[in-house]
Amino acid sequence: MTAPATFQKEERVVSQKLIDELFTGGHSHSLAAFPLRVIFMSKEHQEGQQPVRVLISVPKKRFHHAVDRNRVKRQIREAYRRHKSLIVDQVPPSQMLVIAFVWLSDQLQPSTIVDSRVKNLLERIAHKQ
Repeated sequence: MTAPATFQKEERVVSQKLIDELFTGGHSHSLAAFPLRVIFMSKEHQEGQQPVRVLISVPKKRFHHAVDRNRVKRQIREAYRRHKSLIVDQVPPSQMLVIAFVWLSDQLQPSTIVDSRVKNLLERIAHKQ
């Protein structure tokens, strides 16, 4: 089953409880490919949920202007949308994968670099599954 190349609301992490568990729980793993860091964990899959949930964070500390933060988030979303089949097909049916992309750089990057870093991180996560 290949996932369609979309990024729907159901695929986003919106639960504060899930976010807290991802960042403070002891079951998370972290990888970096500058200018991105990815934090991910596997959870028990619940009926009716997407197999992969994604959170994108661009701290105000890095970019003070919302227009810059929004640009970076758009770049990450688009890169994830294009390459999500690398990870969605690797998740076992009984598991759910929660992923957070965190921007590390103070500089804007071209979309090609963001795209290649997201692809690299997703491939590395798929190998760890």
